[in-house]
Amino acid sequence: MAMCGLTEAEIAAIAEHEHVPDIAAATLGRYLMNRPHGVDHIRQMIVDDIRAALGAGNHAHAGQLMSALRHLLTTYREGYGTPDPAQSAADTVTATPPRK
Repeated sequence: MAMCGLTEAEIAAIAEHEHVPDIAAATLGRYLMNRPHGVDHIRQMIVDDIRAALGAGNHAHAGQLMSALRHLLTTYREGYGTPDPAQSAADTVTATPPRK
């Protein structure tokens, strides 16, 4: 998963959308992350999954997918597989646990 630059939740959403195992979804994710508008394709997959989850009445799963979508959109603002530098810095700051 680390080699494709996507989170476990984002890969799971691709796997769900494409009906493939996680390893195939990670491979597809890596391919898309290196293509123009690839992030847009992944975004659309997650949106489709959210709609399907809501249509099935699975609000908890839709919420999990919304988190994955939010992460994707804030991390890859430019639409390519290169993280937004400002967001990467923010992730570093917010990932540091507070001192006691």
